[in-house]
Amino acid sequence: MKNKPTDIPSILSRLPLFQELGADQISAVAIGVRERKLSRGEMLFQKGDAARGFFVVISGQVKLAFPSAQGNEKVVEILGPRQSFGEAVMFMDRPYPVFAEALLDSALLYIDRAVVLDLLATDTSFARKLLAGLSHRLHGLIQDVESYSSRSSAQRVIGYLLQHCADSTDRQGEIDVVLPTSKQVIASRLNLTPETLSRVFHDLSERGLIRVNGKNITILNVELLKQFDL
Repeated sequence: MKNKPTDIPSILSRLPLFQELGADQISAVAIGVRERKLSRGEMLFQKGDAARGFFVVISGQVKLAFPSAQGNEKVVEILGPRQSFGEAVMFMDRPYPVFAEALLDSALLYIDRAVVLDLLATDTSFARKLLAGLSHRLHGLIQDVESYSSRSSAQRVIGYLLQHCADSTDRQGEIDVVLPTSKQVIASRLNLTPETLSRVFHDLSERGLIRVNGKNITILNVELLKQFDL
C-alpha cells in the first residue's frame, strides 16, 4: 500500500505563521516546499549553519538547543507537529544560533527563503499577514521568557504539566500526561537542573497533587494543582 501523499497546503494553512493567508497565497508558498525525513538523534542543522529557509514539523519532535564547551546544552524549544522554526533567522540573513536535533523519527517541511522573499516583494497583503503571524510568535516567546524569569521552579513545572493537559474536559478527576521527551531535556527547557525537576516532582507527589511513574505523570486534581504555589 502506497503512503498517502502529504497535503502540503493544508499543513501550511494551519500554521500560526500562515493562518492569515488566503488559499492562493498558501498555494504560492507550497511551490517552494520540500519534504525532509530525520531519524531519531539525527541533526538537521548545526549552530552557525547558513539559514536559507525555515522548517515545519509534520510528525515527530525536534529539539532546538545551544551547545556549550563543557558538553552540556541549553534546550531552547521542543517542537512538535504543526510548529515551525527558523523564520526569524532566515529573515535576518544570519546563521542559525542553535542546533536542531530530532528527538524522534520526524517528518518536516522545508520552505525555501527565495519563495517567501519573492512573495513579500510582490504581494503587500502577504507581507502584512505574515507580519501578523510573526508577531503572534514573538508574543509567545516574550511570555515564555517572562515566566522563566519570574516564576518559581515548582510554578514552571506545574505550568508545563497544565499545558499538556489543556485539552482535557475533566477538571476534577485524574488526568494522565505522558512526557513527550526525557526529563533531562524537559528540565533544560524549563531552565532547571534535572535534580531540581526531580525534586519538584517528588514534592508535588508528597503533597498528593501528582503521581509519577517514569514518563507517565498522573495529575490527581487539575484545579488543586493550579492553586498550588510553592
